[in-house]
Amino acid sequence: TWEKPLRMREPDAISSARQQHDVAIQRQIYRQFIFFRQWSKLRAHAHANNIKIIGDIPIFVAHDSADVWANPHLFHLDEVGMPTVVAGVPPDYFSPTGQLWGNPLYRWDVHANDGYAWWLKRIKATLDLVDIIRIDHFRGFAGYWEVSGTAKTAEIGRWVPGPGKDFFSSILQSLGDLPIIAEDLGVITPDVVDMRDSFELPGMKILQFGFDSTPVDPFLPHNYPVNCVVYTGTHDNDTVRGWYNRVPEKDKALFRSYMDRDGSNVNWDLIRGVWSSVGVFGLAPMQDFLNLGNDARMNYPGNPSGNWIWRMPSNAQSPDLQTKIMQLNYLYSRQSTASGNGN
Repeated sequence: TWEKPLRMREPDAISSARQQHDVAIQRQIYRQFIFFRQWSKLRAHAHANNIKIIGDIPIFVAHDSADVWANPHLFHLDEVGMPTVVAGVPPDYFSPTGQLWGNPLYRWDVHANDGYAWWLKRIKATLDLVDIIRIDHFRGFAGYWEVSGTAKTAEIGRWVPGPGKDFFSSILQSLGDLPIIAEDLGVITPDVVDMRDSFELPGMKILQFGFDSTPVDPFLPHNYPVNCVVYTGTHDNDTVRGWYNRVPEKDKALFRSYMDRDGSNVNWDLIRGVWSSVGVFGLAPMQDFLNLGNDARMNYPGNPSGNWIWRMPSNAQSPDLQTKIMQLNYLYSRQSTASGNGN
């Protein structure tokens, strides 16, 4: 825990800390320099091969982040810098006490007064690294679940309106374009749909989600709009193989009937389902291309450890795999082109 003078950004405390930790600060600056130089070369190589990079922006930031420390006036904090209200998700069938995320919430009125300057810097900085941004918890811009900063669960809270269309209008006016994917999963209300569609932002479809219901399920390909991004699954889901091994027989039966397959090559069946859909982009994790089980799953939301540790083996990109992906890209017109418009 930082001492109060430094936590509250008193100038003398900051000056003293800079002197005391000068070597560590310079070391970090150098490491960041090396990272950004390497990333710049990687991105240039990707662009030379007509590849676009998608990056993530979570709507909220951590209380102990540099963003909150450097900009306390933009967040709901008390006189000692602690959150007065925090983010979460209300109770549902899967979580009777809700999800208490604990992120400090934005003072959207302050953000609006300066034209969302901090957010604009954040988005511009991200676009220096990637080409397309997926905004996590997109619905939070329409409305978000507010919980007391002292709460132990997210059971008691209230829905609070977000900045809505005004936010995206300001960003669009500044950038001239919105290269954004809206993560619109979960409980989506009409105001979220209106906000997404008003700016023609593609939403997300997860093919795995389509087989626990009926043929009218919005996650089945014949129900997709064109302006969506289709995934076999994301980092927060089972791998396809792990999913198929876990789900009940009725889900497997709907999968086999819908896909007209026997389930022996379920990973490629779902990849083909994504690639053949009308979605503007089709994505699959490398774990699904390699037909790996849940031991290779990337992330378990809510688990504090054991996440993001899977690494692709150096020999994973076999000629056979490359050929199969190229064939699917060609068959469903998803190959990149000389103009750089790949999907």
